[in-house]
Amino acid sequence: MTWFEDMAIGERRELGSYLFTPEEIVRYASAFDPQPFHLSDEEAAKTHFGRLCASGWHTGSVWMKLMVAHIQAECERLGTPSRLGPSPGFTDLKWIRPVFAGDTITYSSTLLEKREMRTRPQWGLAIHGNEGVNQDGVTVFSFTGKVLVARRPETHDTDG
Repeated sequence: MTWFEDMAIGERRELGSYLFTPEEIVRYASAFDPQPFHLSDEEAAKTHFGRLCASGWHTGSVWMKLMVAHIQAECERLGTPSRLGPSPGFTDLKWIRPVFAGDTITYSSTLLEKREMRTRPQWGLAIHGNEGVNQDGVTVFSFTGKVLVARRPETHDTDG
């Protein structure tokens, strides 16, 4: 994982794709979002969605799963620890289009902005635009995320 200083604005990470199966949609919804249009095709047919669709929270959870896997793989490839810290949150969460059973969503994250932090000089704030796009090229999910990233430690010349 790179240091905050090494991150480049506009850098895009392809996180991977995920197929939303009917079984997984129902399993997730049964545990976390038991609305009728997430629980059965029959009930979904009676709603404005018309057919079984995934919870928006499910689409977000998959983004997180793929992001963590991407970071772990990058750390293994580079032989470095993760330099990510806590996240102070996100904004602009949008469930733009329904994710239906059988849809494959491809997720990505693009670095939009970097900010140095006066109150925490050992950290920088990275702001990413994140999205999910279905198999037809339609954006179905997006949000702006923020995460603290470790800054490269200052080295001090000890030779006198």
